[in-house]
Amino acid sequence: MLQGLCRWATGCIKLTGPDCDYRHAILSTSLEITPFAMMSRPVAGVRHKSIIITVPGSPKGAKECVEAVIKVLPHACAQAAGADSRTLHAGGIQKLEKEAGIASHTAVSSKSDGGHHHYPHHGHGHGHAIPKAHTTAAERPSSNDPGTGPTRRYRTSPYPMISVDEALKLISEHTPDPTVIEVPVDISLVGSVIAEDVFAAEAVPAYRASIVDGYAVIAPSSPGEGVSTKGQFPVASVSHAQAASMPPPLKPGNIARITTGAPLPDNANAVVMVEDTVLVSTTPEGKEEAVVEILTADIKVGENIREPGSDVKLGSKILQKGDLITDVGGEIGLLASTGTKTVKVYKKPCIGVLSTGDELVEHSNPIKLTGGQIRDSNRPSLISCLISWGFPTVDLGIAKDTSGHLEELLRGALRGASPSNPSGVDVIITTGGVSMGELDLLKPTIERQLGGTIHFGRVSMKPGKPTTFATLPFKPSSPDSNQRDKRVIFSLPGNPASALVTLNLFVLPSLHKTMGLAQRGLPVVKASLTHSIPKDPKRTEYHRAVVGSSQEDGRLLATSTGITGVGQRSSRVGSMAKANALLVLEPGSGSIERGQLVEALMMGPLV
Repeated sequence: MLQGLCRWATGCIKLTGPDCDYRHAILSTSLEITPFAMMSRPVAGVRHKSIIITVPGSPKGAKECVEAVIKVLPHACAQAAGADSRTLHAGGIQKLEKEAGIASHTAVSSKSDGGHHHYPHHGHGHGHAIPKAHTTAAERPSSNDPGTGPTRRYRTSPYPMISVDEALKLISEHTPDPTVIEVPVDISLVGSVIAEDVFAAEAVPAYRASIVDGYAVIAPSSPGEGVSTKGQFPVASVSHAQAASMPPPLKPGNIARITTGAPLPDNANAVVMVEDTVLVSTTPEGKEEAVVEILTADIKVGENIREPGSDVKLGSKILQKGDLITDVGGEIGLLASTGTKTVKVYKKPCIGVLSTGDELVEHSNPIKLTGGQIRDSNRPSLISCLISWGFPTVDLGIAKDTSGHLEELLRGALRGASPSNPSGVDVIITTGGVSMGELDLLKPTIERQLGGTIHFGRVSMKPGKPTTFATLPFKPSSPDSNQRDKRVIFSLPGNPASALVTLNLFVLPSLHKTMGLAQRGLPVVKASLTHSIPKDPKRTEYHRAVVGSSQEDGRLLATSTGITGVGQRSSRVGSMAKANALLVLEPGSGSIERGQLVEALMMGPLV
């Protein structure tokens, strides 16, 4: 057998051929076990320097075929790689097995001779050892193999049930750290997080400016000294808040009309409000003030004046790392007023949203639904939620219930395969295909086709139990990097309410980490129930509700969006309509009674 395998390794360059005696070894061994082996069609050969063999789909049959040749594979692999056969034979098969990491045994028995036949080729070591796995059970795919058909699929989930807290910890651990980018200061900054401290490039104001409309004066430094500000004064000049407009210096005994924000003339040290003056006379043409009377002497030096840098000093820290640019406008205004042209922020992740299932029809399709068709509500609802959070989002469409089509769409989303997604997404959110059905293909596609790692596949919660979180290896973002990047994928349940609940509960904290936010996830408040709610006996429930403040005493009150019948059913997207909170209801017996305080995760503003 060894001689035949040597000849095959050196001479066979196709995947099949008459010289491939390796097939004969498999067939002869298999025929000793079952006559049905004659119906198999093993294929073997060499491609470049790789040995390629096929084995039956049955795990038992595959094991038997591999055991038939395992003892000579080290020899064949070395010779297929180009080693000289005489040199290889010189050390004997024991040497080859040792170099290949396979332990030798003193004998290998054959069923055909009662266990006493030995293979004495090149020494007494026979290399018959169980193949050693180089991965742990946790590292191997746990998902169903779609190729085995429904009869071999799991009847119970291979993924352990974990708590929500454990799931959130895994998400935080495996979500990639934020990426820093430099961007111009404009309105697109809203929702971004500052990646490094920002210092004022200019002082605000950059000059001595008036706080009010009125008259610039030279006030006495102390009572009784200099000219009192009370009395009639000629108006020597006018100062407006306009570019490159500096009034002439003010002389003692004169005043200058000035507008809010305008620069003060040199020598002026206070501004009198226009309300504290009266007009005495005008110029001959009547268009300008000639003389104005000031009605008060209680004007202090520096009154109604903003000194240079009194709002923001040159070089002072105006924003710090981790600050959020809000839609209130204050942060944008501060950056703009200090002459900041660009800032470093954490890049917002681009998110792709994909629905799965042959039964799905576009919500905008005018056709009349037939058979088991349903309209896809998940993509529109999830995308609208993500956009409201300020994340760039790509609609990836609907995937068919075939592993090939699903893999194609996922790879295209990561690489960027369309005008709407030119550079690829950072995060993929899918809905459907994560439960126990024979057409639930997401988990096997992630593990088996994309080489991803599923960090959890079940969560003890209601709704949302089959929620899945995984990471996918991806090419390095930097050409100088030797380490592959990670892309995150959330596979959410297909039921509409479940999808929205898990989006808020699990996806949002991950996005917050990626964009650099320290405070992650939904804000939490305590609210008092306006009615009783039955508890789930085993799982924590995330109950959709409306939370508002009492008009009587300001207390926060929580009212369910539906309790009786199908009110909180996971398929009922209506339970999310008008809801602004998820009530966290711990499992147990009985009910949570009216008036009790419960934790509420706020998805929207109070009503």
